[in-house]
Amino acid sequence: MTMDMDFRNRSKYLQTLFSYDKTIELDDKKTLIRSCSFTEECDKKESDKLFGLTPDGSAFCTNPDNAIKENSNFRYSVFLPNHDKKYNSCIILLHGLNERSWDKYLTWAEYLCKKTGKPVILFPIAFHMNRTPDSWYMPRQIVPWVKFRKDNSHDTYNSTFANVALSLRLSANPIRLYTSGRETILNLRQLLQQIKEGRHSLFVRDTKCDFFAYSIGAMVSQVLFISNPDKLISDSRFFLFCGGSIFEKMNGSAREIMDNEAWSKVYNYYSTRLGLDDGFNDKIIPDLNDELLNRAFMLMLKTDLNNSARSDFFDCNKSRLRICTLKKDIVIPTYGVKLALGKKSQDILDELDFAYDYTHQNPFPIEKSIIDNTILNNAFLSVFDRAASFLA
Repeated sequence: MTMDMDFRNRSKYLQTLFSYDKTIELDDKKTLIRSCSFTEECDKKESDKLFGLTPDGSAFCTNPDNAIKENSNFRYSVFLPNHDKKYNSCIILLHGLNERSWDKYLTWAEYLCKKTGKPVILFPIAFHMNRTPDSWYMPRQIVPWVKFRKDNSHDTYNSTFANVALSLRLSANPIRLYTSGRETILNLRQLLQQIKEGRHSLFVRDTKCDFFAYSIGAMVSQVLFISNPDKLISDSRFFLFCGGSIFEKMNGSAREIMDNEAWSKVYNYYSTRLGLDDGFNDKIIPDLNDELLNRAFMLMLKTDLNNSARSDFFDCNKSRLRICTLKKDIVIPTYGVKLALGKKSQDILDELDFAYDYTHQNPFPIEKSIIDNTILNNAFLSVFDRAASFLA
C-alpha cells in the first residue's frame, strides 16, 4: 500500500471480507485476519462493585451490566503480516465511543500492519462493537426506543437509531462512562499479561505492545499510559488520532455518538459536580492496586485538577507519545489536547486539515463520491504514514 493506493476501494474490499468467526486470507496471500477469543477474568468483588449497575429506569436493558454475557465473553480480530511465526511486537488499536462496526478501521489496521510489519489487534471497548446484545442495535427492537426517548425527554434534538442505546444507558447512570473505561483497562491488563507471559498463541514472551488509539480510545489509552498497571507498558508507545483532549473540552453530542441530553448529563457529572453527590466518590475510592488508575482518570477530567502533575507526566514521557488532531474536529478539538499536554509538550502534536468536508466521526468519508480519490488517499496517508513511522 503506497501513494498510489485506492483507499476507497480498499476499504470496501475489506468490509466485504471481515468476520469475527473465521480466519481470512487477504488478496496479497500474506496478510491474515485472525479471530481470537477473550473471556474476562474480573474479580467478582470488583465486578459486583463497579459493573453490577442496575437496569435503567426505562427498562431498556433488564439485566445488570455484569450479567450481559456478550460483554465478558467475546471475540476480537488481529491483522497478521504473515502466516507462520510468533511475534515479538504488536500494535493494539482502540476505537471511538458508540462504535458498533470495525468497518472504518479495517484499512487503518491493514496499513499499520503492512507498513510496520507488526500484528494489529482490534480490541473492543466494554459494551461496544460485538460486546453488546444484538437487540441493542436491531431495527425492529430499537426503533420504539427512539420514540420513547423523544417522547420522554425535554429538548432532546439529536436522538437517533445509532445513539439511542448509549444515550439511554448514560442518561440513566453517567457513572457508566467511568466503569466502561475502567473495565476496558482491566481487560487490556489481562490481554497484556497474556501476551507478556507468553500465554497468547500469536506472541512470544515479553512482546512489546504499542497503541494506536482514536477518539475516546485515546482517553482510555492515556489513563493506561499514566497508570501503567503492573508495569506492563513501561516501554510502550502511543499514537493518538482525533483524541487526547482533557475531558471538559470534549463535546460528545452528535447523531453518531449520543444525544444532547445524555451528553449534558455526562458532562455535568464529570466536569461540574464530579458526581460527588451520586456516589461517584465511593466508586473511585482506590484500594492499593487501583490508586494509580483512578488518579490517572482524575488527571484527564479537568484542567484545574492536578494540572502540573499531568503536564509534568507528559513532558517526561513525550518521547513515547505522538498526537494527530484535525482542525475542524468539534468533538475533540485541538485546544483541548493542548490543555491536556501542557506548554512543554506541544511539539508532539500535529494539527492537520483536509481539502474536503469531514467530521470527527468520519475523517475519511469513502461514501462521498465527489471527493477525489487522490485527495482522500493523501489525507489518509498524512495520518497513517506518521503513525506507522512512529510505531514501526
